[in-house]
Amino acid sequence: MNDVLMLEPQVDDGAISFARGFVKSDAFMLLFREGMGLVEQTASYLDGDGRAESAALPRDVALTYATESMRLTTRLMQIASWLLVQRAVAEGEMTAEQARAENNKVRMSDAAGQPAHDEVARLPQALRDLMAHSVRLQERIRHLEGQMSGTGLAREQANPVQDQLANLQARLGLGR
Repeated sequence: MNDVLMLEPQVDDGAISFARGFVKSDAFMLLFREGMGLVEQTASYLDGDGRAESAALPRDVALTYATESMRLTTRLMQIASWLLVQRAVAEGEMTAEQARAENNKVRMSDAAGQPAHDEVARLPQALRDLMAHSVRLQERIRHLEGQMSGTGLAREQANPVQDQLANLQARLGLGR
């Protein structure tokens, strides 16, 4: 995870300029508040209504609930860590070297290993909503991180239609 404030841009291609200003913008602060609010909302749910809902679930669904709530909290801690490092650099509370060291400790995990749709469908709606929100937020942050580090440029230049077709074929088990 690189922060654009920590990078020495080799070219001024617009993405670097965007990212350099983004962490100091109102839009970043909205993202920050959204992420930290989601952390608080999730903690409140898991300690309150979620505890009662999970106790009422059948054993196999309760196991999925436990697994997914752990994945959710891990994802949210990764998001919170990224947001806090970005804010600290933007506010001059961390040096670029300190931020690099922190970012090397925590990596955004992939969405790999997600449960089957029918397993998720049996979970309480509130947990599913929190899971979906956290995944969307994680994807936004990954996109921003790509923009900030310059690695998102190559991905954007790829053919999105071909990428979607390949993804669909892989999910359906079809070869090219």
